[in-house]
Amino acid sequence: MGELFGTDGIRGLANSHPITPEIALQVGKAIAYEFRAGGHGSKRVVIGKDTRLSGYMLETALTSGLVSMGMDVLLVGPVPTPAVAHLTRSMVCTVGIMLTASHNPFDDNGIKIFDRNGLKLSDAIEERIEKAVLNSELSSEHIRSADIGKAYRIEDARGRYIEYAKSAIDNTNLEGMRIVLDCANGASYLIGPWIFKELGAEVIKANTDPDGYNINNECGALHPEAVGQLVREYRADVGIAFDGDADRVIFTDAEGRVVDGDRILAMCAIDFKQRGVLRKDTLVVTSMSNLGLHDAMAEHGIDVVTTDVGDRCVIEAMLEHDYCLGGEKCGHLIFKDYATTGDGIIAALQVLQLMRRTGKTVAELAACMTEYPQSLVSFKVREKPPLEKLSRLQAVLAECEVALAGKGRTVVRYSGTEPKIRVLVEAAEEATVEHWRDRLVEAIREEIGA
Repeated sequence: MGELFGTDGIRGLANSHPITPEIALQVGKAIAYEFRAGGHGSKRVVIGKDTRLSGYMLETALTSGLVSMGMDVLLVGPVPTPAVAHLTRSMVCTVGIMLTASHNPFDDNGIKIFDRNGLKLSDAIEERIEKAVLNSELSSEHIRSADIGKAYRIEDARGRYIEYAKSAIDNTNLEGMRIVLDCANGASYLIGPWIFKELGAEVIKANTDPDGYNINNECGALHPEAVGQLVREYRADVGIAFDGDADRVIFTDAEGRVVDGDRILAMCAIDFKQRGVLRKDTLVVTSMSNLGLHDAMAEHGIDVVTTDVGDRCVIEAMLEHDYCLGGEKCGHLIFKDYATTGDGIIAALQVLQLMRRTGKTVAELAACMTEYPQSLVSFKVREKPPLEKLSRLQAVLAECEVALAGKGRTVVRYSGTEPKIRVLVEAAEEATVEHWRDRLVEAIREEIGA
């Protein structure tokens, strides 16, 4: 990770480095320079955003930088991140940009960038853009007045994505289904309810009134217990909770119990395998997925490829080997035949189609795997020294590895988007999980003063 780019674009506190209008202006220029804007009309970029107040500031600054270098900008307003990836391809743009900090609080924001294929940029391209922003004076003086780009507001952008998302399940009729839909006061607040209603479902909306400040605030995918309570209250069939930019989704069953990304991946992989559409009989997950998912896949003859944390790592493995299904426990679910990034809406539609096709409830489908007891804690740190240099932490990890002896595991990692460290412990017994979690957290706090 560099000074600007983390594991998922550029992210930070709005109006503080690097999420400032000055940096955004230079990023716009650097993107145009990287993709060789050759003059008026020759290059196009689509910009979407979530509902954060700071989105207006960043959208304007980025647009100024891009048009000053001769790029035309297509502004699509608040739409999910996967909608920007899709529109970049369908509108034949050179670049797609999404202004979002995903699941973070409203006072953060970020810049996610996609190439013409709707894929996140390679490390090499990010490094060149970062170098151009930080180490040089990007000038647009060579762009003559007649060659300056234009900015257009694309009024039907939402409709384009709505139709595409519905086509991903062949416009399956969802009549008779009652859904509680929590949009986290984020980017899906308009698109989400429309899609499910147009397919015939009864939709009970939650957190669809963004005010610029309430995105992800005690709602959405990070707080699925809220949608679970509404499911019970309204006697709905299923609860669906997106995060702020709708690239991840978490479900609840009719009893309000949380059904996370691991269980959704398990049920979909089994269904794909049974129907002969799981390419190479392989599922791609990250190191955070529960060992119970691996056991369930082995029972059904499905291979599991494990990557580092981050949907980008999952996507890279899927692209390299032509796998069609992958994702993360946190709800980044990638159905590669329909999306080039995590897409909460398309994932939700796939699950509803599976329910309709099999006649089973979410609870029945989710029973395909048994989870190992697991604890994941995260907390803020003042700095991020290399983990391998934390001697006390490494000593505790070594003890833990011996104690678990293949019957559990630990993952300790820094967040790539926040000043946090995450500790995951998984084992056959709850008491064992709690013991080693507490030991690891204590060691970290002693060494880096978290």
